[in-house]
Order: sequence, then structure tokens, then C-alpha cells
Amino acid sequence: MTAWQSRLSAEIDQLGDHLIEFRRNLHRNPEVSGEEFQTSLLLYQVLGDLGLSVRMGPDGRGVIADLDTFDGEGSTAIALRADIDALRIHDSKSVDYCSQVDGVMHACGHDAHTTLVLGAAQALQAMAKKDELPWPIRTRFIFQPAEETCVGAKAMIKAGALEDVSTIFATHMEPGLPFGKVGFRKGELTASCEEIRIRIHGSSGHGARPYEANDPIAAAAQLVNTIYLTLPRVTNTHEAVVVSFGQIHGGSSPNVIPETVELQGTLRTLLPQTRLETINHIHRIADGISMATQTKMEVSFELGTDAVRNDSNVIDLLKETCVEITGMPGVHEVPRASMGGEDFAFYLDHIPGAMLRLGCATPGSDTWPMLHSTRFDIDERVLPFGANLLARSAVACFEPGSRWSQQLLQPRTTTHPDST
Repeated sequence: MTAWQSRLSAEIDQLGDHLIEFRRNLHRNPEVSGEEFQTSLLLYQVLGDLGLSVRMGPDGRGVIADLDTFDGEGSTAIALRADIDALRIHDSKSVDYCSQVDGVMHACGHDAHTTLVLGAAQALQAMAKKDELPWPIRTRFIFQPAEETCVGAKAMIKAGALEDVSTIFATHMEPGLPFGKVGFRKGELTASCEEIRIRIHGSSGHGARPYEANDPIAAAAQLVNTIYLTLPRVTNTHEAVVVSFGQIHGGSSPNVIPETVELQGTLRTLLPQTRLETINHIHRIADGISMATQTKMEVSFELGTDAVRNDSNVIDLLKETCVEITGMPGVHEVPRASMGGEDFAFYLDHIPGAMLRLGCATPGSDTWPMLHSTRFDIDERVLPFGANLLARSAVACFEPGSRWSQQLLQPRTTTHPDST
């Protein structure tokens, strides 16, 4: 361990208790997507008190903070991204930091992501003030709202979060791994998420005389079954595709065949070509059942988020840093992509970056509540650990003449946010 790495670790160790209390405060006071005003204000005040350059995100939600120690003309920045929103899930844990907001909790670890990025900012700023950084750095800390609704990343990008940024890092809690393990994967880490809406128009009639109607409920049942049965037969067996319908709405009386039925579901794929092929398959299935049932089907797809595709160079840097901290036992190679979604993908449409999976289960636990569980929690040692991993990696990018400075600090043109 070099002198600057040792000093950075010491700074973060000193923050340990503070980070735990900060995270617990967020956990007690969660705010759902679109309502993250108090969380944003708190972060704005804390980051401003550190002496960082701070600005609020759109509509008073989200925060962007900058640390720049270059004298005059400097480098592009390395960004560290956290998400700050919570979920409409009841917190059933018996702990003193249980959510105080009925029906809302941090069940996906966003309070931890926020805290460890804040810890990285605090440690790096402390070293900058004491002139202990080994070389100049330029780091941006992005605290993003509305990840769960897949609109926050786009809003922050439109607000300038990626201006003069060349590379971006992020983390995600992983309750399937014990504390001390870090999940790495090059390429696809999560799936693209598409919302499916299908509106079926038939003709209404008496439930006792279905032959006098064109039943949209019967058509909906055929459609769901056919999609579920057919897609595995027309999709390359090496490609992952998930289609699930979670909502069906139609009818108001048990003895009346309704005029319309609406279905809503989700499509998850990893590769763009597979996504397009699956959408075409669903359209063809709908056309066939529409003809057979004499109904009309309106099928639409709306992209929630693209797949997170981790840059190989960024993964190499983060893995090297992890090995420096934990040794090789800390490295976990993620064998396959998750079919969950993450709007971190929108940042990666513009610049390279990577998301890590931080093990957050207490080692030796037989069972640990998974993401979106009413009992979700973390081993809080992951907070200083994650802060150290991100902060060290950010500093390493700026080492003069290093492989990382040559690969990850190249100026890039950020495309217009609407292009996503």
C-alpha cells in the first residue's frame, strides 16, 4: 500500500461511525421517486459545508458536487454516481433505524449507495485540504433521484451531470454476496427493460350468450398463454428473454363481457437484436390472435432503461483496486447478467463506466433478505469499504502517465440527452 492509499484508508476509517449514522438517518426518512426533496437538501448542505462546488438537480431533487484540485486548465472528471430514492414497501425490520414513513423504505440499498459516495467525497476533500493527494484530481459526485422509475438519470444528464466527465463509476448492494466480496462483470450486467401495454378491443355482451360478443377477456387469456408458450420456441436458446404480465384490467360486472381489456407487463432482454426480434414476435402473436378472436389489439412498448454494459477497462481498474484492498479472495466474477434493470445505463450511453456489486450480507448468515424485501438490510461495514474502493479508483485514474489516465481521461463528446 502506498503512502497516499494508506492516508485515504485512514481518513475513511475515521468516518466509519459517521457514515453508519448518516445511512441510518436516510433509512429512517426515505423518500420515493419524485419526492426526494429533503434528502437532496440534506446532501446539498453537507456537501456545501465540505467546501465542494455544489448545485441542485432539476426541480430541487438530486445533487451534483465537484472537487477539482487542478491549478488552472485541468483534466476531464471522473464521476461517482449514487441513487437516492426509496420504494413503496413497508419496512418490517425490528431495528432502531426502521423507516419512520409508513409504507416507504430503502429496500434496494440506495441509502447505502448515497452514503458511500458521500464518504468518498468527504475523504477526498479532507485529503485535498491537507494537501495529501498524490496528484491533482477532478471528481464529480452525482446523487441521482428517481432511479426506480427510470427517469432520474436522464434528468441529471440533461442538467449537465456529465459535462466534462470522461468515465463514471457506480455500485449496487448485493445481498447474495457476503461483505468483503465484490461482484465484477464485463459487458452486460443488467437487462434492458421495456414496458408492454396491450389494449384489446372487442364487443360487449351478456355473459350467458358469449356468441353474441367478441370477448376481449378470452382474447387476453389466449394472448398471455401464447406469448408465454411461444417465445421460448422462437428465441435463440443462448439468449435471455423474460416477458411477464403483472396487470390485467377489464370489466365491471361478473355477468357482462366487457368492451375492452388492458394488459401491462415487462420485457427484459440483454442484447439489442434480441429485443427487436422479441418485439416483432409479440406483434405477430397479437395479430394472429386478434384475427382468430375478431378483436382489435393495440400493442405498444416503452423503453424503461437499456442494459448496463460495463466497460472492460473500467472493470480492470476497479478490480485492481479491489485486490489492493482485499486481495484476490475479494473478487467475485458475476457469471451471468441480471434480468433486473438499472437506469445507470443511460450514463453509459454517453461515456464508459461500470457498476460493481458490493456484497452486503453478514458472512456466515444462512439467509439474508434480498433486494426489495420488507426486511432488507446491509452489513454496514460495506459503507467505508465501498467509499474506499470508489475513492481510491478515482484517484488512481489521475496518476500521471498511467494506463488509467491514458484510457479513462480522454475528452469525449456528450451527445444530447434526448438521443437516448
